[in-house]
Amino acid sequence: MADPKFKKILILVEGQTEERFVKDVLQPHFVSRLIHIEPKILVTKITNSGKQFKGGVSTFDKIRTDIRNLLTDSSARMITTMLDLYGVPKDTPGFSTISSNLSGRAKAVAIEGAIEQEFNDARFRAYLMVHEFEGMLYSEPAVLPQVLTQTGKTSEMQKVRGAFSSPEDINEGPDTHPSARISRLFPQYRKGLHGPTALSRIGLDRLRQECAHFADWIRLMEQV
Repeated sequence: MADPKFKKILILVEGQTEERFVKDVLQPHFVSRLIHIEPKILVTKITNSGKQFKGGVSTFDKIRTDIRNLLTDSSARMITTMLDLYGVPKDTPGFSTISSNLSGRAKAVAIEGAIEQEFNDARFRAYLMVHEFEGMLYSEPAVLPQVLTQTGKTSEMQKVRGAFSSPEDINEGPDTHPSARISRLFPQYRKGLHGPTALSRIGLDRLRQECAHFADWIRLMEQV
């Protein structure tokens, strides 16, 4: 954004779903604060011809490269990430040393701190979603069933939400992480289509109330 009144924040996101969430939900909130939020999709492969493949990540090297590229933008007041804690590459800084007994939020904070130490730039602040994008859909359990016209399954969404103190606590087992639960309950669920639509309806205020680690990240960006 060329307007010098606006402070620019670059967010490295995992894919098109997160990009849409940033544009639909976060940008309207921050524009009134004269902050321009700009999502950048993680580049996972570049062919010899220069073609880029985006979304998904298997090694931290790919994340490191994109963060370094974003840090070259001197006009950005802050560079951050919006990546899943669940499935984070095993070579990510801090991953191998964290205790399995920690809460998801504590794991995210530890790994975020280790990632930040990789880069000697005060503008960079890492953020990992706990445990993944779909976890936020449990912030208001009735909304996704409404989006999918499957309101008869609302009670099952509510049952999962009620078993945890926060959507960010929904566990990260291979069969029990949030997206696995949602895919079993709603086979027609498509992350890029239904996820951002549901979160837009839930609204940022509710997401902040329900997801403390996410709320901390939003607050950090508001203070830029």
